[in-house]
Amino acid sequence: MRGLPIHVDLVWAATFNNVPEAIGLSRAASRIGLPLCISFTLDSSHHRKSGPTLKEAIQSVDAQTGDDEPSCYGINCSHPLEFEPSLEPGDWIERVRNIRPNAVMMEKISLCKLGHLEDGDPSELGKQMGALAKRYPHIDMWGGCCGTWDTHLKEIAQNVSAANYKQTH
Repeated sequence: MRGLPIHVDLVWAATFNNVPEAIGLSRAASRIGLPLCISFTLDSSHHRKSGPTLKEAIQSVDAQTGDDEPSCYGINCSHPLEFEPSLEPGDWIERVRNIRPNAVMMEKISLCKLGHLEDGDPSELGKQMGALAKRYPHIDMWGGCCGTWDTHLKEIAQNVSAANYKQTH
């Protein structure tokens, strides 16, 4: 494989919690010419388990990687009630380009140990994502994580599309 051209649009690193790990991956991806999106996860305190806020994590990774910084960032495996308070104003928020929420706000390990999907309220989740799309029109990659399925994705798509349509018309 060495020496063969790599044709990749974007490498996505999901559910990161550790800044040093994000820095290392960013440098490695840059070294081999891969565009990278790192998605952080937050807990009910609106922080990452390892401590820093989303803003602090993104600014730290960017500051420590320089030209090797990720192409963008995202939020993954967190419910909107966990991550929305962390979306502080500032230029840094423009670096966040994707959101993949959990269907319910629940501690991650407990959620994984349930033995079934906890699907929450798909309609409410869709409305929450639509409101975020309206506030942050630069976010252009949407999806779902733990507990989400086709009903959730349909609601997210409809609400995000409606928010984007209203902004362009």
